[in-house]
Amino acid sequence: MDTSYSNKEKLKSKKLIEKMFVEGRSISAFPLRLVYLKTHFNDGVTIKTGVSVSKRHFKSAIDRNRIKRLMREAYRLNKPIYFNNFSTQCAFMILYIGNEKPTFEEVDKAMKQLLEKVLKKVS
Repeated sequence: MDTSYSNKEKLKSKKLIEKMFVEGRSISAFPLRLVYLKTHFNDGVTIKTGVSVSKRHFKSAIDRNRIKRLMREAYRLNKPIYFNNFSTQCAFMILYIGNEKPTFEEVDKAMKQLLEKVLKKVS
């Protein structure tokens, strides 16, 4: 698995996102929370991922976008380490649940913990 985060791997389906929050399971590694759902994709991708930051905690779009960029980058760098031999098709939604603006090191550390936990749960 390469270290890219292509358009095919991004979770965009509103129906699937709604279904995830109703039927999916959740794992936390503060300040991140991951909601996941085993599903089937027709385009051959094993994992589709989306990121979200609450407007309630971060009023400024600049802050929300920066946190989302940090989360996507941490996911992109750690994805090949944890999901190299992953065959189950899943949809992930990663949420930032903290109240303060994080550094990349904090997000990266939490992302590693989160991906380890989800790998144990799903496999």
